[in-house]
Amino acid sequence: MRDIKCQLLVIGAGPGGYVCAIRAGQLGIDTVIVEAKKPGGTCLNVGCIPSKALIHAADEHARLADYAAGRSALGIRAEKPAIELARTVEWKDGIVRRLTNGVSGLLKKAGVKHVDGWASFRDGKTVRVETQTGMQTIEADNIVIATGSTSVELPGIGFGGNVISSTEALGLTTVPKRLAVVGAGYIGLEMGTAFAKLGAEVTVLEAMDCILPLYDEELTKPVRKRLEKLGVTVLTGVKAERYSESAKTLSYSNGDGKSDTVSADKVLVTVGRKPATESWGLEELDLSMDGRHIAIDEHCRTSMRGVYAIGDVTGEPMLAHRAMAQGEMVAEIVAGKRRAWDRQCIPSVCFTDPEIVSAGLSPEEAAEAGIDARSAIFPFQANGRTMTLGREDGFVRIVARADNHLVIGIQAVGAQISELSSYFAHAIEMGARLEDIAQTIHAHPTLSEAVQESALRTLGHALHI
Repeated sequence: MRDIKCQLLVIGAGPGGYVCAIRAGQLGIDTVIVEAKKPGGTCLNVGCIPSKALIHAADEHARLADYAAGRSALGIRAEKPAIELARTVEWKDGIVRRLTNGVSGLLKKAGVKHVDGWASFRDGKTVRVETQTGMQTIEADNIVIATGSTSVELPGIGFGGNVISSTEALGLTTVPKRLAVVGAGYIGLEMGTAFAKLGAEVTVLEAMDCILPLYDEELTKPVRKRLEKLGVTVLTGVKAERYSESAKTLSYSNGDGKSDTVSADKVLVTVGRKPATESWGLEELDLSMDGRHIAIDEHCRTSMRGVYAIGDVTGEPMLAHRAMAQGEMVAEIVAGKRRAWDRQCIPSVCFTDPEIVSAGLSPEEAAEAGIDARSAIFPFQANGRTMTLGREDGFVRIVARADNHLVIGIQAVGAQISELSSYFAHAIEMGARLEDIAQTIHAHPTLSEAVQESALRTLGHALHI
């Protein structure tokens, strides 16, 4: 097999890697991308996209179940719904196939050579790729490490049998009668909520004293109320210890050392993700590390000349859109353009019910940064559009500097609020002030009116509350 020489080699075809390769190809850079699995990485194959498909199916099932149970204020009646999860999974997989095939097409259109196989570094300029047809050596002027992240296993409760990760959970073809979810972070609560809506008896066990520890209590309170309404049992301050396959019970202990069990046909472990830094020859490189992550500067350069790193392998926040932005930036740097990471915020979305969106600083984070800030919330109970949707739970909160009213953070919790995340990020990146948002005409009736009203309330003169 002939050796390959190129200007840019990208290892990993997840959101960061494939975006980097496409942009590099558009800029005329001779680019090769190596991926051992399907293009799209965790996000497209076993993460963002398939989980949102399952969440949507669960929402539809739950809505029909409410109608059948006579819980519809809209006056809609329906028969008791049933779920054919195998067909749901087939539909979800079809979406994944369309998107991954689309990525392959985009790479081809950009002139990027795609090599299927597992890459391992030989040195800072050369990798060897184990393909189905033999070993392939690739030498590159620049290399981008975009290997992503992997699920973290819990000591004593390793994956296997009825103990599953989110990847296996997304492929279940029947709804487990009793599901224990270990971890009340965003993955655990998104999946736990979906399976509760599909009819499973769900128990969530969290070692910390709160759910969704990345968000403040004001934002998580509506989610907790909704979990209670859906019949999800949430145990906080407990440590999951072992699972008995024969008894189908999960043992746990609380802070006082008292032990108990919950019945579980399946145990979904979602205690976080770690950067994928193993099995691709990291030891052959002289890279500085930041804990478990590869250390990078504002140009995504590592400590080795010509070696860049992007996405989850470089640490938090492990978000697909961060990786995409880094990938696009690195491609332009390699092409000789002047770029640096100067983003004001990276919006995050938690697709629980209701959804949570956070962009920029929360009031607590602003205080910790020594910023004299003011903030106010506008509840969705006072928004006409949420009333028509039958979902008045949640609010929008704006955080702004007290001296010049510069908006430094926007957070919200509510049904379908994820669609406003780009609005929040746009306002912060453009340096909007409270007056800019307050004086912009917002279409009526929409959820976005709550953002305007939140700005008005922060200024001290809300109109609709």
